[in-house]
Amino acid sequence: MASKRILVTGASRGIGRGCAVQLARGGSDVAVNYRSHPEEAEEVANEIRALGQRAILVQGDVSNQEDVDGMVQKVVAEWGGIDGLVSNAAYSDRERMINADMAGFRRTIDVSMWGGFYAVRAVSKQLVEQGHGGSIAVVSSPHAVIPIPTAMAYNMAKAAIDHMARTAAIELARYRIRVNVIHPGWIDTPGERKFFTDEQLKEAAKSIPWQRMGQPDEIGRLVNFVMSDVCDYMTGSTLLMDGGISLPWWSNRDEGMQ
Repeated sequence: MASKRILVTGASRGIGRGCAVQLARGGSDVAVNYRSHPEEAEEVANEIRALGQRAILVQGDVSNQEDVDGMVQKVVAEWGGIDGLVSNAAYSDRERMINADMAGFRRTIDVSMWGGFYAVRAVSKQLVEQGHGGSIAVVSSPHAVIPIPTAMAYNMAKAAIDHMARTAAIELARYRIRVNVIHPGWIDTPGERKFFTDEQLKEAAKSIPWQRMGQPDEIGRLVNFVMSDVCDYMTGSTLLMDGGISLPWWSNRDEGMQ
């Protein structure tokens, strides 16, 4: 991967951290966005620097458009330009729709949908102005197509950013800016501890066809590949890495029959 300057939103933890580190392993400089975990963000930046790449911290809330515009401006001011974006930051509250706390419902939409749009828009505008093309990866979810109960707001947000990304892909193709979508499955991240204990996660992972949860670095390696120039002919695509969790629920009916 030729050296690139890439902004990763929500990069202090989980999938964002995995993406940031793997992009650095691939030879890219990474702007590490975080909102509320400065110590962890600094750890990520130090890991990137230890790999021989540049890293800067860009604090901001992706649900605030001014914050997002400021992040991009900071990267451009520091490095003279930007080459790509991994839109990863997300938030999710889980309750049944009829019982949902609407503040949490709206926060989920604001971060996971509007935050993705603000980031894609701001980076795209800069890439168009620069005139050299670029690459954008939008980290979405199988929630975009699977109506998982208690996650209506998150389902809605992910469905929206899938269509946003595809629309951006066709609008930006003339500028040689690629936009692709990543669907991670159930990934072992700190965010999952908001909903489950370690024991619950360990037990639930057995139901995944691949019989384990995914790791952030695995998604990071896929993102690094998608962002690289070897994928120059790929835009508007959705790539799924989920250990088979999106396979039909009845796909194991034949177990015990052989």
